[in-house]
Order: sequence, then structure tokens, then C-alpha cells
Amino acid sequence: MNRQLTTSELLGSTAVLAGLLALWWLTSHAGWISKVFLPTPEATLSSLREGLTDGELLSFTGATVGRMLAGWGLAIVAGIGLGALIGSSVTARNWIGPTLEFVRPLPASAVMPLAIAIFGLSGGMVLTVVAFGAMWPVLLATVHGLAGVHPSLREVAASLQIGRGEFLWKIGLPNALPDIVAGMRLAMTISLIVSVVGEMIASQPGLGQAILLAARAFRASELFAGIVLLGAIGFASNALLALAERRLLHWQNT
Repeated sequence: MNRQLTTSELLGSTAVLAGLLALWWLTSHAGWISKVFLPTPEATLSSLREGLTDGELLSFTGATVGRMLAGWGLAIVAGIGLGALIGSSVTARNWIGPTLEFVRPLPASAVMPLAIAIFGLSGGMVLTVVAFGAMWPVLLATVHGLAGVHPSLREVAASLQIGRGEFLWKIGLPNALPDIVAGMRLAMTISLIVSVVGEMIASQPGLGQAILLAARAFRASELFAGIVLLGAIGFASNALLALAERRLLHWQNT
């Protein structure tokens, strides 16, 4: 479980961020890189403010977040469900484990042409690929967590004649919860990345499409505004999941 940052670490990370912003400001104002490719921070902030208040950037952000959360939710349900079926059986782990290890490294973007052939350039295609890509961290974390249940707990469950389903619900999944939550956090990042890539390829409304259109039109400030929003979404989602993780796993510190 993640620990909280100390004051010195927080100040250090803030100083690094401030230094990067200062370098960006200096580079853009000094003309070391053309403003066609690197806008000033002020221009980026202006485009961000205008896009959120008067433009379509807010609706694009909502579409991307909605697609990310929907795919993430499907990935959690499928990952925990399949992981529980596989992880609760030694035979299933031995038989299916090699196949999982073969499919796991497959990038979600690699199956996008197949998804396009099946679903077409649609929102359903993007959602399917998002859920597929984000499912693996949760599935593998669930399998690993269930495989790590101490043998003595299994012996106690057997002596008490606890059924497989009850054992899974009362002992197996709680034991696997730290691994599952870690997998959920990784799955959220994958969901955001694949959502943006899918929006670019399938021309679906979202930040991916907005960034692609801005790049094609050489509107650098709008492009950077979209990138800043993506970074903010990733930061906020990770922070919220870290908070949820601390609350769910508070018993580990007791």
C-alpha cells in the first residue's frame, strides 16, 4: 500500500514541477523552439480556459472520462470474475496460466484492427478494446492474490467444511484485495491511454480526437491544452484510487 508523502518529498516534487514549468516558459519565450510546435504556457492556459468555458473541450473531456470509467468498470467485473474462477482452482491455474502469460503482453492497440473488423469504427469498438486492455492487470492480480492464500487457511476451511464459494467470498477475495486494488489502479491508467488512442483511430468524440484535430491544424496551444487535461485526469484518478486504497486496506496498518 502506498505511503503518504513527507513534507520534504512534497516540497521536492513541487520544486521539480515548478522547474519544468520555468524551463517551458523560458524555451517558448526565448524562441529556442518555434511557437508553432511549442506554445507558451500563457497561450496554453488561455486555450484551456476558452475550451472549457466556450468551446467543446469540456464535452470532449466528459466523453473521454465516461469512456474510460465504463471500460474500467467492465474490466473490473470481468477481471475479478475470471480471476476468481481461475485463481480458486490449482488445476485451472496450471492449465490456463501459460495461456494467460501468452496473451497478457499483447498490447490492446494490437487487437484494435480485429475489433474494427467486428464492430466497425464505433464507440462500442473503443469500449471493447478499453475493457480488454484494462482487464488483464485486474485478472492477473486476482489470480495471484488467490494463489497466495496461506495453506493453513485452506486447511481450516476444509476442516470446517466451508464450500468453495463461501471460501472465495470470505477468505480468498479479502486476502487478494491488496493485489486487486493495485491491479485496478494500473487498469485505470490503461483505460485512459486506450480510450485516447481509440478516439483518435475511430474518430469518436473525446480528448483523443480533439488533440488529433489540433495537431493536424497546427493549433499547438489547443493541442497542449488537451495534453494538460489528460495529465490532470490521470493525476486525479490515481489520487482518488490511492485514497480509496488507503481506506479499503486500512487494516494492514493495524
